[in-house]
This record gives sequence, C-alpha cells and structure tokens, in this order.
Amino acid sequence: MKAQVENPELMRKLIVERLVGETGDPRHVVEAARATAMRALPIVADTFSEKFPTPMAVDVAGIDVARMAELKPEKDSLDALVVVPATTSRDALTMRLDPQALSLLVSTLFGGDPDIPPPPLDRVPSKIELDVAAMVFEAFAQALNGNGPRALGLRLPVPQPLSGVSDFKRFVVRDGPGVRITFSLGAGDEVGLLTAWMPQRVLLARGAALPDSAEERVQAVAWRQRFNDEVLRSNVELTATIPLMKMPLKALAGLREGQVLELRENAQAETRLSVRGRTIFICEFGRLGQHYTVRVKQPFDARQDVLDGLLAG
Repeated sequence: MKAQVENPELMRKLIVERLVGETGDPRHVVEAARATAMRALPIVADTFSEKFPTPMAVDVAGIDVARMAELKPEKDSLDALVVVPATTSRDALTMRLDPQALSLLVSTLFGGDPDIPPPPLDRVPSKIELDVAAMVFEAFAQALNGNGPRALGLRLPVPQPLSGVSDFKRFVVRDGPGVRITFSLGAGDEVGLLTAWMPQRVLLARGAALPDSAEERVQAVAWRQRFNDEVLRSNVELTATIPLMKMPLKALAGLREGQVLELRENAQAETRLSVRGRTIFICEFGRLGQHYTVRVKQPFDARQDVLDGLLAG
C-alpha cells in the first residue's frame, strides 16, 4: 500500500476504477495482454523442458476482457489458485489451474504414459498436487513478470496455492476491470487450462513504462519539447474587466436602457485580466494617446480575494 500512496497517478486510477469502473480501451488491453502472453510462452516452454521428463505442450488458448470478480471459484471448486502480489498491487496476478491440468501435470512429472491421458481430479488436490501446482505457477509468474523497465514487479516466489472449501470460502476478490489470459496445457482431446488474471491498471501501467533504449528516451524528450513549444505558441483571448459597484438585486432588476452607472473611485485600479474565464492578473486601466491600456499590477490571489469579499460583507 505504501508504494501505491507514493504513486499519485496509480492511486488516482485505482480510486476511479473502484468508484466508476473505468476501463481501458478493450482493443489496447487485449493487444497488451497478447504481447505479454506471447513473450511468456517460450520462457515457460524452456522451464517445462527442464522440469518434466516428457514434453508438455503450452499454448495461448484465449484472451478476454473480464471483471476480476469472475475469477473467484465456487466453494466446491477443485481448482488450485494463487494470488501473486507486486510492488504496486496486492493482486497483480492471479492464476487458476483446473482439475484436468492438475492431473496432466502430476502424471507427466512422475512419468505417466503420454498416450493415456489421466482423467481430471474428482477431489480436492493433495499436498503433492499443490506442490506441483506451485512449481507451475512459479514458472508462469516468472515468465509473465518479464525483466527491465516493463517488468510487472511481482514478488516471487509465489505464495502457497489455495484449494478446497475452507480456502475458497475465505478468499476475497477485489473487483474491477481486468483481463483473462487462458493457456492450454497438453495436447489432444484431454487439455488442461491455466487462466491468468490481471487488473487492467496493472497491465496498462506495464505498457506505459519508461523506454528501454537511450534512443527512445531521446525521442520522447524531443516530442515533449515539440509539444510544449506548440502549446506556448498557441493564441488565447485576453479579457480585461473593470468592476463597477455592488447593488441590491432589486436595483439590478430595475435597470433601464440609457441609464448611467457610476464607477467606484478605485475601479480602474482593480481591472481584472482573464483568460477563458480564469482571472490571472490585477491590472490598472488607463490610456496612452489614442489607445486604451491595461498595465499589469500583480498576480491574482484567489484566496485573498475570498478573504476580502468576506471582510467587505
């Protein structure tokens, strides 16, 4: 939570997300998730080739925009689940393994016949099966985390996986817009699934990380300078307003065409210079030859203006 407080932009996004359910552009979210998944695939495959005695096929089966609340399993679910925190979020990555995936992974790890796929688990995972699930979750977490400025900042190793009625009954999900990446494990008719869930704010923050190369950083600075120059050269309309006087609403309603109103004694010295309705300077109104002039006297102090109004009242 400390990291979130130190990042005002992340805190703003989190508050808006919780209040109004703000989401990113679905196309942008899916593209970012797909890029993350495709980068992770070869890393997971290499890890699996070291851990398993026989090859285990891994592929991306689907990517969907979803609500984070959808990841919560039913109380009687036989899945294994783990929540991996990051430096900026306590639920940066959540992963679930279905019963078929757990059965395939355990069978493959302990030398089961690859031509005879085992049936899915019909009971709560055992300690050994949860240890295998933790090993697989760790491999996917490291691959999805990445390296360098665009890393998710996951806190590894992963925690102990959750399973069974007692764990899922206490499991609380912080809802919000998210993305679900579905990985298929195995091949043929009996394919298990691992689903990885990430809040959109975590995924999109990764895409907005600092440039990797010095060339990209130089280009970013150049574009920022160019944008600032364009803003500084833009034209705005200035409005100088001379205050008249205060009058009762009844007197204001009685004004007629041709009526002459008297200026206050110091009215010309309190001319206000405004841009788009926002007062920026207090000025003095005058004349130079055939032209009317406004001389900037001091910056406008909104707080002092409120105090003066209270004292005058």
